[in-house]
Order: sequence, then structure tokens, then C-alpha cells
Amino acid sequence: MLLEFHGATRSVTGSMHVVEVKGQRVLLDCGLFQGHRKEAFEQNRNLTFDPRKIHGVVLSHAHIDHSGNLPQLAKAGFTGPIYCTRATQDLCRHMLCDAAHIQEKDVEYVNKKRRRDHKNPFEPLYTIADADACLKQFQGLPYDHPFEVGDGMKVTFRDAGHILGSASVHLDLAENGLQRRLVFTGDIGRPRVPILRDPVPIEAADLLISESTYGNRLHDKDGELKASLRDALSAAFRRRGKVLIPAFSVGRTQTIVYYLHQLCHEGTLPPVPVFVDSPLSTDVTAVFRQHPECYDQETLQFLERQDDPFGFRMLTYIKDQEESKALNERSGPFIIIAASGMCESGRVLHHLKHVAPYPENAILIVGFMAENTLGRRIAEKAPAIKLYGEEYPLRAEVRAIPGFSGHADQGEILRYLGKLRQPPQRTFLVHGEPDQSQGLAAQLQARGFQRVDIPARGQRFEIN
Repeated sequence: MLLEFHGATRSVTGSMHVVEVKGQRVLLDCGLFQGHRKEAFEQNRNLTFDPRKIHGVVLSHAHIDHSGNLPQLAKAGFTGPIYCTRATQDLCRHMLCDAAHIQEKDVEYVNKKRRRDHKNPFEPLYTIADADACLKQFQGLPYDHPFEVGDGMKVTFRDAGHILGSASVHLDLAENGLQRRLVFTGDIGRPRVPILRDPVPIEAADLLISESTYGNRLHDKDGELKASLRDALSAAFRRRGKVLIPAFSVGRTQTIVYYLHQLCHEGTLPPVPVFVDSPLSTDVTAVFRQHPECYDQETLQFLERQDDPFGFRMLTYIKDQEESKALNERSGPFIIIAASGMCESGRVLHHLKHVAPYPENAILIVGFMAENTLGRRIAEKAPAIKLYGEEYPLRAEVRAIPGFSGHADQGEILRYLGKLRQPPQRTFLVHGEPDQSQGLAAQLQARGFQRVDIPARGQRFEIN
């Protein structure tokens, strides 16, 4: 038995790990790495393993840093099944095609300039046709239903409570009389937050691969979170400013809409227009409505009252590009929620051009921003930002409200893993920048987790 780490190692994006049993290689996640454009392009295109030797993929959830490189994997020769939950399958139908569309458009834009400079054109990492072909390999399965992915490998999905359809992956492995349970947490959700059910605890694991995005940090509490959002919006509205909220189309957008609905219903915010400007977010919200089996009790009660948790009087979903452009000519105050979450692509870039230079406006940072992304530079309040090759001053107010993250913080991770009957024999921390992984490692070791590794990219371990 072997375990190899090929992505989200000492960093947050590009989740990708290989489990080998009896010569069969199964890939856990296949996400896009996000960071410096050139570095990201090279790392995503040049996989550090042979896709043709992968027997199958087990996908924890639909976020692009976990699923977004699947079309490239298939394009490079992977022909096996992709196992995931049914909600994840439905989300990926929209998300992978959207990712391909964005890549095609970005490359088209860049190539105009390259042709003027007499440079060779770039090609997108993959196309919409590649994404469509890859989707034929998906197999959607229910939670808590064991299934075989190969000889000596049985998998069960448990609800991870991170986004719709997210799962922790429980692998029961057997080879040469050796039996081990490996649990890959995927991304761990947060308990007692709106919409989704709480994460299902892990009861037993001989080996553990855990995310550590906020392994050394604590979030605001729910009441503080709503107050922080209200205060940030109220301050911008007093200036008659526009508020731009970059948000992931899956999970974060729906959570922000849910809180805005509550604030408007309570009367603690004035009746200001709210625009969700993202075709993907609109499609994803429709998928949310199709999967009430993932909802928590509070949201189910909301539905029983025939209320729509993802719609209210002041809210408009925008798909049309011309309607999106018209927002830039509109006077404030109003709110725009736009993808992408880390400001690396999509309509949020066009809105930043019209929001960032003006001090009456506000940009709310409501999630983790990986290193070397535009979102991180905004969160760090850089004096200027580069958009489509041109610099723009960053004069808008920037406020971070990290408690909106769908990732568990250090305390929540420790309580989640604290439900294990006994500590694993080995623990591997991924999906975290070094300070976050190291902080969580120290806390786990203090609680009896004896062997905690923070693997490097390409590192492999023998399971015994």
C-alpha cells in the first residue's frame, strides 16, 4: 500500500492524492492549483503522475480546487470512473463547463495581445468539449453507501458539511492480510451554520489525511458574523457606495444571500438592491434547490413556510452579460456578489475596475484567499492591483469577514477529530499554508496524535 501527495501540499489549492493498493492507483480529488498565472498554468498542465495508470477517481466535493483539473486528467489519458455524491455530480455539470469557458475566454483575451506582439498564442488548459467528455465518466452515489473502487478498496462517503454534496472519504483497504482504514476529510465544514447539515464525525481511522486551511486560526461566532456583515454594509451605504463581494459560486454565495435575506427580514438593513452577478451562481443555486436532503433543520423549516432561502424581494440573479455591464453604470448604494472567490477570473474582475479606485465603495473579503492570487493582494490592501494587464489604485474600503468561510477553524477541526475513538497511527496535513498546518500539527500532537506529517509535493509514504 502506498500514499502519494501531488497537490494542496503546504498550500491550499490543487487537491490531489494517490492511494495504491494491489497495484491499483486511485486518485483522491483532482483540483486546479491557483497562484501565479505562469506557475499555475505549468503545474496544472504537467501532472506529476501518469493519468493512464489511474484506476479511478474519488472526488470529495465540487469546488474547483478539488475538481477543476478532471478534464485535463481525462484529456491526458485517464479513462476510468469518477465517483462522487449525487449533488457533487450535479454541481460539476455546471462548474467544469464554466471553468472551461473562463479558460477559453481568458486565453482568447490574452492571445489578442500576443498576436499584436508577434508572439505564439496560448492554448487553454482544456475546452468546454473536454469538460463535456469528462462528465460522462462521473458516477453519483449516495452518502453512507459503501462501494468498491477496486480489488481491496471499498469507499463510503460521509457528509462533510462544507458545501452541497461535500464528503469525507472513508477507504477500507486490504492487501496481503493487512487491513487499514484511511479517511480523507476533504474540506471540513462548520457546525451550526445555515443551510447545510453539520459534518458527520469520523469514528475510526488508522490513517488520516486532513485539511488544515484554518489550522491555526479561529473564526468569529455566528452572531458576530451577522453583525460584522451588517456594519460593513451600513458604512458603505452611508457613503452611497457600491459593495462588491467576491464569492465562490458554490456555498459562499448561497450563505451570503441567506444572511442578507435575514438582515432584510429583520429590518436591520435598508432595502438596497442585491445582485448575484454570475451565470454559474444562478445555475448552482438551482442545484441547491434540487437537493434538500443536504439541508439542516433550520433551512427545512424555512422551506416548510414556503419561503425561498435563496431569494427575496431586493435580490436579482443576473446571467446576461449586458445586464452585468449595466451594473457598472449604476449609482450606489447596492451590493454585487460575483465570482470568482479568489478574484482570479470571471465577472468580478470587470466590477473591480469600477469599484476599487473609489473610496466610497467597499470590497468585502468573505473567504480564504490563497497566496499569489489577486484576492490575497486585495485582502492585504495593496496600494494598486493589476486587472487585464493594467494597474488600478485600490482606494475602496477593504473589510475581511473570515467567519463566512465554509472551512472549520482550528477549534472546530480539533472537536471534529476529537470524536475519533483513538488517534490514528499516522496523520497527514494538507490543504493549508505552512503556518496553518504547523499550528494544527502541534495541537494534534498535544492530543496524542503521535505521527503527524506535512507532506511535500511528490512525497510518497508506505502504508503499514
